[in-house]
Amino acid sequence: MKQQFQLKNEKGSVTVLAVVLLMLLTLLGMAVISTSSIETQIAGNEMRHNLAFYAADSAAAYVAWHPDLYGPDNITPGTSHYFPNDTTDPYVPELAPVGTRRNVDAAGTQSFDGQVTYSSPSSLPRGSGYSVGTFRAHQYTMTCNGYSSNNASQNLIIGFFRIGF
Repeated sequence: MKQQFQLKNEKGSVTVLAVVLLMLLTLLGMAVISTSSIETQIAGNEMRHNLAFYAADSAAAYVAWHPDLYGPDNITPGTSHYFPNDTTDPYVPELAPVGTRRNVDAAGTQSFDGQVTYSSPSSLPRGSGYSVGTFRAHQYTMTCNGYSSNNASQNLIIGFFRIGF
């Protein structure tokens, strides 16, 4: 004959174990949700800053297609021509009303502005192929500002030169 050993008062132990496991799984689920929420915010911020960078890069392309910003009319050291607006109407972002931007895209999420400043005349770079004494190199600095939603902004400062008289 076999003896059976039965512990007394085992009733409810499975319920307690199930509740503890359920609490652990709940905590793990909350941690996963919190992490994914933070990752989503990080991805959104990165996207907005990338859009602002692309807008600033578009401002550099805008300058390349508008030689009036860096032409013979802009050869006084220290003077700036603002864009994308008319150079007689300088757009200064610090003084503009909140929420106003120049050249907003169709969705209203990207815009750019900036300025081209004449630095100084200089001698021609070596190997440029132009005759010394006939031509001069004119150095400029362009500051390109790109904007996106949620006040994301990027600034590009690019130096370049133009060869002319």
